[in-house]
This record gives sequence, structure tokens and C-alpha cells, in this order.
Amino acid sequence: MTHSPFYALLLRMKYISRWGLMRSSIPENLSEHSLETAVIAHALAVIDNTYLGGAARPEHIACAALFHDAAEILTGDLPTPVKYNNPAIRQAYRSVEDAARESLLAALPQPLQPVYRPLLFCEDLSPADYRYIKAADKICAYLKCVEEHKSGNREFESASQQLQQAIASFRLPAADYFMEHFAPAFSLTLDEQENGTASAIPSKSCKN
Repeated sequence: MTHSPFYALLLRMKYISRWGLMRSSIPENLSEHSLETAVIAHALAVIDNTYLGGAARPEHIACAALFHDAAEILTGDLPTPVKYNNPAIRQAYRSVEDAARESLLAALPQPLQPVYRPLLFCEDLSPADYRYIKAADKICAYLKCVEEHKSGNREFESASQQLQQAIASFRLPAADYFMEHFAPAFSLTLDEQENGTASAIPSKSCKN
């Protein structure tokens, strides 16, 4: 059996820096972002199922979220203002991302490729499931802005406002619930978070 570089490539996520156009007080890499997106996407699905009568698949969504930016291992992180500058650039970048995913997939032995293709290309996710990942991606970016604000960095103020609007535009009740009940704790210190644990637990009603 020949050696496969797939997992070695995958774990190079930690070398891909995010927020390339911004002055960050706390650097963030793709590995950190992927984990956090998976955690939040799982949370959104659980919130939907528990409080809002949903029937999401949290584990399936979380696993897909881990791979949602895997193409950037080969492409790097293209800054959002560039990526979304116009439809032509966005479409061209999608083609580059797809080519990168195919390259990653080709690094696997053939018997494993059918397992990872749906993860790399989100082929097993319905549009409803994929919304959890998209919303989680924006929420994680917003929480990064909160983190920078706590450190006294005003560089992310405009991005914070834009991301809040983007999250609201999803019209995803689970995301709104997370932003109301859980996001505020990210502005607190560790002591404040620990002291407020009991009172911060939300009730089992989305109206509270």
C-alpha cells in the first residue's frame, strides 16, 4: 500500500491563518475555526430539536462542519471582501474550491473516497441541514469579533455589526436563540462566566 498524504494535509489546517486583512490581537487558524464551527453547528441542531420541535441530525451536521472549509488547506483563506466582491469572483473561487476538494479526495486510497466525498462536498446534507453550518460559521466569526473587542481592539467593530445582520438574515430560530441566550456569555470574563452558570441556563421555552 502506498503512503497517503490525506490526513497529513487535513491536519495542516492549523497553518492556515484567518482574517488576513484585519489586525488581530489573538491570531486564529483554520483548525480552531473548524472545530468551533462544528461545536456551534451541533449546538444549533440540538437547540432546534430541544426547544423548537426540530428533527435535525446534530452529529451528522457537526461532522460535516469539521470539513466545511477543508479546501482552504490548498487555497488559503481568501478574505471575505475579496471573495464576495462580485459574482464573477465568487463563482471563480467556488471552482477553485471544488478543484481543491477533488485534490484532497484524490489523496485518499480509493476505498475511502466514498466516505469522505460527502463530507468534503456536503453531499449528504439537505439545504435545511446546511443552514446550521452556514449560520454557525457566521456566529463563530461574530464571536471572534467579541473576543477582539474584549481585548480592546476596535478593528472588528464594523465586521461585528455586519455579522449580526447576516446571522439575523438567516431567519433560523435556533441561531436567534443561540444569539439571545448563549452569545452574551462570550463577552464575560472567566470568573463572570463561572459565577453566572446557574442563572445563565435557559428555560425550556424559546419565549423566555
